[in-house]
Amino acid sequence: MGNDALLTETRGNVGLLTINRPEKKNSLSVDLLLRIHQVMTEWAQRDDIRAVVITGAGDKAFSSGFDILSIPTDLTPEMQELLKTNHPLELAFNSVKSFPYPVIAMLNGYALGAGYNLAICCDIRIGADDIRIGMPPARLGLVYHAAGIKQFAEVLGLARTREIFFSARAYGPDEVKEMGLVDHVYPRAELADRTFRLAEEIAANAPLSLKGTKRIINMLGEAVAFAEDHLEEAEALINAAFSSEDLKEGQAAFVEKRKPEFKGR
Repeated sequence: MGNDALLTETRGNVGLLTINRPEKKNSLSVDLLLRIHQVMTEWAQRDDIRAVVITGAGDKAFSSGFDILSIPTDLTPEMQELLKTNHPLELAFNSVKSFPYPVIAMLNGYALGAGYNLAICCDIRIGADDIRIGMPPARLGLVYHAAGIKQFAEVLGLARTREIFFSARAYGPDEVKEMGLVDHVYPRAELADRTFRLAEEIAANAPLSLKGTKRIINMLGEAVAFAEDHLEEAEALINAAFSSEDLKEGQAAFVEKRKPEFKGR
C-alpha cells in the first residue's frame, strides 16, 4: 500500500484501489488519473489479479469528479508522451474498462460527474445506503464529452442517460437502485464485506472464462462507434458551451451557492 493519492493493495486474487484524497472529496487530479492508468496497466500484465475493487477513502465521497485545478507534476517522459494524444480521464477510464478481469466500484459515498463516470467504466457498482449520484454538467453550462456519454448509454441505456444528464439532479440511495444507477445497495456497515465477498467469488472462477466473457461484452460496446463527422459536430458543441457566457454564470452560481440565470449564449 502506498502513501499517496492512490492506495494499492492485493488480497489474494483481488486488487484494491483506494482514491486517497478525502480532504479534496476524492476528486480526480491529473496525477491520480495517471496513477490509476499506470497501476491498472501493470496489473493487466499479471494473471493473478482476477478482480479489482475501486473505492474512495473516508466515508463521504467515492469521488466528487475531475479536479480542474490539478496540474501534472513529476511526469515521466512516457506519461508526457501519452498526454500529447490522450486526456488523463480517457487514459484512466479506458484502462479500467479494458482491464481483462472484472472491476467493481465500491461507492462508499457520493459520486458526481467524472467520479460517477469512473464507476460507470467498472463492470459492477455497489453502493452504501446513504450515497448520492449525479451528473451536473447542465447545471454548470457544460456539454459532456461524447465518449463519456457513450459509456453511460452502454451501461444505463439511452432513457436513463438522458434523464441524469438533462436533470443534473443528485439522486439519493432509493432512486439510484430503482433507476439502475448502481447494481446493489447495502447498509454502510456491510458494504465492504459484501463487496469483497462478491469480488472473491468472481476471482475464484475460471480465468479464461472471466477474461473471454469480459472481452466479448466490451466488443459489444466497440461495435457502436461515432462517425467522424458526428465526432466533429460533438467537439464543436462542447467548444461552443465552453466559451459561452452561460458557463461563466454556471461557475459563478456554483461558487456563490445560488441558482444560475442562464441566457442561452
